Amino acid sequence: MSNNTDQIREAYDEWAQVYDSKNNLTRDLNYEAIRKASLDLESKEILEIGCGTGLNTAFLAEQAKNVTGVDISEEMLAKARQRVSTGIDFTVADITEPWDFKDESFDLIVGNLVLEHVKDLSHVFSEASRVLRTDGKLYLAELHPYKQLQQSQAKFTRQETGEEVLVNAFTHPVSEYVNEAINAGFEILRMQEYQSEKDDIPRLITLFFEKK
Repeated sequence: MSNNTDQIREAYDEWAQVYDSKNNLTRDLNYEAIRKASLDLESKEILEIGCGTGLNTAFLAEQAKNVTGVDISEEMLAKARQRVSTGIDFTVADITEPWDFKDESFDLIVGNLVLEHVKDLSHVFSEASRVLRTDGKLYLAELHPYKQLQQSQAKFTRQETGEEVLVNAFTHPVSEYVNEAINAGFEILRMQEYQSEKDDIPRLITLFFEKK
């Protein structure tokens, strides 16, 4: 693992203890967005990258044939296993490395608030294309670049000291998401932006692609 990956894993291991209980506008908006996304989940084989504490895994599993959830943090996955006790294959994995899945294994890939922590998007889109079946879909929800340019990023407060912990992150313009997806064989179907009542600009961007 790189130093960057180590920092992200360690930060989320620590954050896992309070991730679901502390105020988090981005997390809550993301929770709403995926439930409004009109994803065709019924009888699908789904891969969720960056599944975290399973907040959205439970929703996916309600209709899917099966769901595989991966995350870099074992502590986040421990929370996910408590939330969704059966029917989900949770695995520790670093999506910046080669994915340990066979070609054309999934109908849908869902990624929530994970690519902020990935420098090389081309690798992720390439691997997503490889493990998706033809006409498979890719749904991504990310912190909006507008918010990142306002110095917003994944962060939490360390309970013991009150110290603010910033999780290593990279700013990707919308064009980078779209162009890397196209280069990997995807077609963009739709894009949406969301903001909370407390925001003056969009906080979240969602992108929906299809493998051609």
